[in-house]
Amino acid sequence: MHQLRVINPATEETVATVPAATAEDVATAVTRAAAAQRTWAALAPADRARLLRRFAAAVDGRLEELARLEVTEAGHPLGNARWEAGHVRDLLDYAAGGVERLTGSQIPVAGGVNLTFREPLGVVAVIAPWNFPMPIAAWGTAPALAAGNAVLLKPAETTPLTALRLAELAREAGLPEGLFQVLPGTGPVAGNALVEHPDVAKVVFTGSTAVGKSVMAKCAAHVKRVTLELGGKSPNIVFADADLERAAAAAPGSFLDNTGQDCCARSRILVQSSAYDRFMELLEPAVHAFTAGDPADPATLMGPLISAAQRERVRSHVPEDAPAAIRGTAPAGRGFWYPATVLDAAGAGSAAVEEVFGPVAVVQRFEDEAEAVRLANATRYGLSGSIWTRDTGRALRVSRAVAAGNLSVNSHSSVRYSTPFGGYKESGIGRELGPGALAAFTETKNVFISTED
Repeated sequence: MHQLRVINPATEETVATVPAATAEDVATAVTRAAAAQRTWAALAPADRARLLRRFAAAVDGRLEELARLEVTEAGHPLGNARWEAGHVRDLLDYAAGGVERLTGSQIPVAGGVNLTFREPLGVVAVIAPWNFPMPIAAWGTAPALAAGNAVLLKPAETTPLTALRLAELAREAGLPEGLFQVLPGTGPVAGNALVEHPDVAKVVFTGSTAVGKSVMAKCAAHVKRVTLELGGKSPNIVFADADLERAAAAAPGSFLDNTGQDCCARSRILVQSSAYDRFMELLEPAVHAFTAGDPADPATLMGPLISAAQRERVRSHVPEDAPAAIRGTAPAGRGFWYPATVLDAAGAGSAAVEEVFGPVAVVQRFEDEAEAVRLANATRYGLSGSIWTRDTGRALRVSRAVAAGNLSVNSHSSVRYSTPFGGYKESGIGRELGPGALAAFTETKNVFISTED
């Protein structure tokens, strides 16, 4: 049996081995999930909500354990990992609150009564990434379960441990056996089997744009529903009238959080020319203060990259002679470390246009609002971005003009469980989170009842 090796990216030590699911394992899991889903959907909504709240409570009771697992398998700083575990709990609670509010409607028509019903899809596959293993797994799992579906979760090959623990907690909370199953495995085997199985009604995939296109093409063969959350190359637009001290202090976190392994990373810093020199003076000490080190230390702000392969991919975008405006430091020795790096756009090469997925940003000047918008939109992606200005009118104009799904003004916040998340262009299809999350895992059935004599 093929085994997945889980490596601590801060030490390069093997911390666990996990059996990899085969295509036969996936087929068996789908059969079990379909049976469990029928039982789950037949429960009264209040009972489903109660069980989901028990699941949330079980997660709450294991927050520190889950956070430490995330530190071990993903190299996340402990403070970040604690937030991620809490996010899973909060999302389960939020989804549970939607179970009894997933209502249809009565539409006035001639000759009778017209009703709509929201009905679950059946079995949903969630294919989660390694950069935020717990939160993004929950983004699909929680609302899909709340809407009455069964979920088969395939975590990334490098980060299966938190997913497996969440499945154990779901069973302890009393969710039906087989309703929420975790299938660690490789993309070409387990992932492909999930995508192509005819009894999987929907696929939720988070990952690279290239793989997302392949998933979408395979789903098309079965006219299968799909939600895709893919790549990003998001701008951080700083106007001269902004609070520059605040903007510069916040900028490092926007592209160094999770060591830059974030599809929402503001890796293109666009600064108005008249404020450029002052902003850069303020940015340099802020970058150096974003300390990299032992992820288990609560004081650490930046951990290692996930793997040696990821470190090489980052290096491939940053040649030795790249024009570095700012270069931070990283621990020496074992671990997949890479220093915080800010490049000048002139000569930055592929780092200026491609998603690096590492602690690298490119800084570029612009002259006016029109040029800022043009540069911000000069990418095939459209996931997130930030706008720094004191001018409310400008903030609204630029927010409407930038082609991205999630924008923040005087902030870098992209994700809240109570608001929708998703991208434009090649950053994906569909929306996750927010009030509409449960509806995305349902069919709308229309029923007309004649009242004519």
